[in-house]
Amino acid sequence: MARSATRALARLEAFATRDALPLARSAIDAAQGGIDELTIRLLGRDFEERLRRVPMPVSGAGVDPFGLDPEWAKYAVGVAAFFHRFYFRTEVSGIERVPSGRVLLVSNHSGQIPMDGFMIAASMFLDAEPPRIVRSMVEKWTQTLPFVSTLFSRVGQVVGVPENARRLLELGEAILVFPEGSRGISKPFADRYKLEEFGLGFMRLALETNTPIVPVAVIGAEEQYISLGNVERVAKALRMPSFPLLPQVLVPGGQLPLPTKYRIAFGEPMTFEGDADDDDAVIEEKVAQVRSKIQSMLNRGLKKRKAIFW
Repeated sequence: MARSATRALARLEAFATRDALPLARSAIDAAQGGIDELTIRLLGRDFEERLRRVPMPVSGAGVDPFGLDPEWAKYAVGVAAFFHRFYFRTEVSGIERVPSGRVLLVSNHSGQIPMDGFMIAASMFLDAEPPRIVRSMVEKWTQTLPFVSTLFSRVGQVVGVPENARRLLELGEAILVFPEGSRGISKPFADRYKLEEFGLGFMRLALETNTPIVPVAVIGAEEQYISLGNVERVAKALRMPSFPLLPQVLVPGGQLPLPTKYRIAFGEPMTFEGDADDDDAVIEEKVAQVRSKIQSMLNRGLKKRKAIFW
């Protein structure tokens, strides 16, 4: 009996090694090939050509020092490109103003889920010349979410602490910052396009590293989910920054954001001088200039916009 069981296990092991694993590997390779081909058909050969031109320094482990994996990044960029070109039909202006080398992209934040950051990153890859990968500074609490923390790091997103930001800027990266934080992304519909107070950290970072700031205004994200308010008790219980009331998610298909037309405007670079360790009052004056510039860009964009969906 024992001998028969041993022989059966040996046959099973041989099958797994000789047949099953190669079959599984072939299936995975075929699936990846199919996804690659679909991506090229949807987005064109220029997508593939741009992907080859984006520098992604990786170590022997296949990832960069912050966990960026080129394979994961490729598929993330493909998804972002689909939403950018076909779903939100993003209209981009002023992207030629973004300087080469290290830069802080400072934007308004909205929309309940960070599709605004996704679309800014897509525009920097698809519309900028040369194409660039943007690093977003994500909230620390996202690292407590199963799978999400790994996903974010593999597609190039970094926990928003000063040490990480300084190192990225030293490497000449473009960093996307939302100084409103979670307050911006969880605004109710009645307060759309009204900027919350900005944090001061991005300005201290810009002064310390002598980095130019490019103000960015995103229009369209505020209407993708209609939030009626925030249930603070539920958010606290779930350890989330907010728990918005979104009636549309109860409708079949309403879990997807509404296909509003995105408009992303990049402003002229702003440079600041001073000591990164100045008192808050001094830093606040500089931050107010950036906030005022973004609010002005939003106001102008809203006046020009004739409709939400086109």
